[in-house]
Amino acid sequence: MKKNITKIEQYLGFKINKIDLYTKALTHKSYDKNNNYEKLEFLGDRVLGLVISKKLLEIFPDEKEGILDKKLASLVNKNKCYEIGKQLKLDKLLKIGNLRLKKQIVEKKIVSDSCEAILGAIYLDRGFDFAEKFILRNWETHINDKNTIIIDAKTKLQEYSLKKFKVLPIYKFISDTGPKHKPNFKVAVKIKDTSFVEAEGSSKKLAQQAAATKLLGTLDN
Repeated sequence: MKKNITKIEQYLGFKINKIDLYTKALTHKSYDKNNNYEKLEFLGDRVLGLVISKKLLEIFPDEKEGILDKKLASLVNKNKCYEIGKQLKLDKLLKIGNLRLKKQIVEKKIVSDSCEAILGAIYLDRGFDFAEKFILRNWETHINDKNTIIIDAKTKLQEYSLKKFKVLPIYKFISDTGPKHKPNFKVAVKIKDTSFVEAEGSSKKLAQQAAATKLLGTLDN
């Protein structure tokens, strides 16, 4: 137990009070279906959103709400949480029950979800002010990048469709295959005057993003 605490403290960079919270934040449901990171992930996602939203309002007081919303989305999405999670070496601390999965590179989604769960654990262990400082320290470089606004493919496709046809894109769920620890979703998307374009992803959201990206590549922007 002491060894585990030392390693977690080393990677996170501070002293831990309630080790059980962090153990849970680093436990995948395949290891323990009752005591895993899912609820802490739910909490951490909200803490992250609040901290980043507050900071963006401080940095860009005159920015339009729509631009702030896009900046927020680019800073709290799964890819960004995966990036931060890798920086914190969470993939080296995760408890995963499936032996075959352990031998593989830990899935992006698991690292990303665990990163949010760690934020929830920090909030419960050390309070909001401490969690806020931790988030701002680890997200600082990304927050201060004033020149980059990452607009996701679904948003781009939606804006294109509304501007040109005044209607939203149509998404269609096709299938959900693969084992529980590594699902594969297939969806399709179309806008007016196009056929459905299919794509796959490890979650329904990622599959929709992939489909939107694929369809955007066929359009004359």
